[in-house]
Amino acid sequence: MYSILLIGIGGFMGAVLRYLVSGWIQNISSDFPVGTLGVNFIGSFFLSLIMYLSEYRGLFNEETRIFLTIGLLGAFTTMSTFSYESFRLLEQREISLLMVNIIGTIILTLFAVYLGRVIVLNLEGS
Repeated sequence: MYSILLIGIGGFMGAVLRYLVSGWIQNISSDFPVGTLGVNFIGSFFLSLIMYLSEYRGLFNEETRIFLTIGLLGAFTTMSTFSYESFRLLEQREISLLMVNIIGTIILTLFAVYLGRVIVLNLEGS
């Protein structure tokens, strides 16, 4: 039951952060869902850092890891929004923007995970 509470609190915080951060990023462009792309990149990066810091450094206990990854970052990243926005671009026949969104999201989020791993593995004392 404690884990569920941690996930719920983290989810609340992550959802609020997603709203604030994606709105702030979205102000850069109104034609392309850059806010969603941005939070997916940021969320992937921090998920990577947390998971690799847990695995290689033992930095986070299970409760903290659950709170941060499943709760906070699970609500912060927005794959369902990404899917909906991508489908809307398809419906609007904005094929070039659709491809930029799909390819950009996949490449940037994979890069974010790689970047988090590289940072953790290159910390002093590795």
